[in-house]
Amino acid sequence: MRKLLLLATSGLMLAGSIVQAQVPLSAYTDANGFIDVQTMTCAQLAGTFQEDADMLTTWYSGWYNGLAKKHYIHVTRAKLFEHEVILYCKANPGVKIISAIDVLLKDEKLSGAYK
Repeated sequence: MRKLLLLATSGLMLAGSIVQAQVPLSAYTDANGFIDVQTMTCAQLAGTFQEDADMLTTWYSGWYNGLAKKHYIHVTRAKLFEHEVILYCKANPGVKIISAIDVLLKDEKLSGAYK
């Protein structure tokens, strides 16, 4: 009986600790190898490998800076913002990445951070 209880407890602990495997960004490409960045969700960003998430958030940063006609990068601030996007996305997997960035940029403007 004790062995059965120990086995059942171990099985439940193992089942509860199963983590979803991370996938490469290439899993989200279309037949031509492109990713529609306007439809990507935070769950997709959070579910990819860290280096892919970093690359993608860097791309978004360049996109937004291009829209704002900015041509400089503050490396420390950019890395901090990328980290904040990834953390926000992990906490809000159903949100589109562009919406997450929008929320964080608005918060940034309101708080006066990163001036």
